[in-house]
Amino acid sequence: MKVPVSIMWFRRDLRLHDNAALYHALRGGHPVLPIFIFDRNILDKLEDKKDRRVNFIHAALCEMQEQLAQLGSSLEVYYGYPEQVYRELAEKYSIQKVFANHDYEPYALQRENTIAALLAAEGAVFSTYKDQVIFEKEEVLKDDGSPYTVFTPYSNKWKAKLTSFYLSSYPAEKYFGNFYQQPAEEIPSLESMGFVPTAQVFPAKELDETLVRHYAENRNFPSLEKGTSKMGVHLRFGTVSIRELARRARGLSEAYLNELIWRDFYHMILWYFPQVGKGKSFKPQYDLIEWRNNETEFKAWCEGRTGYPIVDAGMRELNETGYMHNRVRMIVASFLTKHLLIDWRWGEAYFAEKLLDFDLAANNGGWQWASSSGCDAAPYFRVFNPALQTEKFDKDLKYIKKWVPEFQEFSYPKPIVQHELARKRVLETYAKALKG
Repeated sequence: MKVPVSIMWFRRDLRLHDNAALYHALRGGHPVLPIFIFDRNILDKLEDKKDRRVNFIHAALCEMQEQLAQLGSSLEVYYGYPEQVYRELAEKYSIQKVFANHDYEPYALQRENTIAALLAAEGAVFSTYKDQVIFEKEEVLKDDGSPYTVFTPYSNKWKAKLTSFYLSSYPAEKYFGNFYQQPAEEIPSLESMGFVPTAQVFPAKELDETLVRHYAENRNFPSLEKGTSKMGVHLRFGTVSIRELARRARGLSEAYLNELIWRDFYHMILWYFPQVGKGKSFKPQYDLIEWRNNETEFKAWCEGRTGYPIVDAGMRELNETGYMHNRVRMIVASFLTKHLLIDWRWGEAYFAEKLLDFDLAANNGGWQWASSSGCDAAPYFRVFNPALQTEKFDKDLKYIKKWVPEFQEFSYPKPIVQHELARKRVLETYAKALKG
């Protein structure tokens, strides 16, 4: 006879502490079987088999497995197609309920619909909960019930609505005795899935409160080792709780809290305007721009060989570490779209491939902001001058010297385009498209 269980399906929430769906699962009346699926629909598309994100997930799962083993339980980790995995699980267990946390991305929603239908046919219920944002979907709207598309009024309403209720943790630990009991299983190795382990050192989970207190004055300077918290990857994969982070940031730094609000804002935009996650400009008229899309220039941008040191430093940092400072992200994105007139989708896709903290909502929001095609974006006539950005944010050239040590040598490439010429060209091109 098959054992009746509830399943906790971990996805972007790789922690046992303060996890909404896990809390509800453990209180749901059945032993809870925790599972994770390395989804081949996603992994098979990754060309770089040294993908840092897959390494990060694997490390997080190993950590969770150690915790579960101490509780007499085990994470069941699968490498395959979710539909097939759930069919196997249904043969092995009597699935009563499946618990998961909300995901807002188009593929994730499609995947959920497929699994929910499969479970319904088995007589099982699929329930999801809010966990990776503070406010979601329709929780922060204009008075007329329509979604905000400008950040400042959204953030004002967000802050006005915020009470300690929204920041309180889910005490899942109280119910840890309700995990399904079985010996710890071995997690599939990276090599068995076709991936290569990296020696990547991941950012610490602990929030440096001194850093957060000084975030407003330090956040724009890429050479500062402790200017930003690098919490993006932990928020992306849920290895830290957004509620805990916001609770701590609230009393320390308004500027830091605003970054967390931007994250909620972009997730809300993706929910209400799913077309932005499918390659469409938020402002449809920006899809009429005639991009140059010069492949040689794009390759030079990707490799950090544009002849603009601040741009090249950012791209080399990204390629080598999977991270790029946020100020520099804006500079390189503006440079690609405005100086080189290359479609923002090319840059978005490159970042999606390389960024350790890649998140569809935030990445799309940032790229559309830089190219002026998004909601509350930089106006199209705002073209970052790399020299002025360097003067303001890397005056002593510490960041540039670290990543582009040869920038003053003859071997360093000449600028790929002259700033004034590029500025004139982009203004004419954008004006032409937007008149139409």
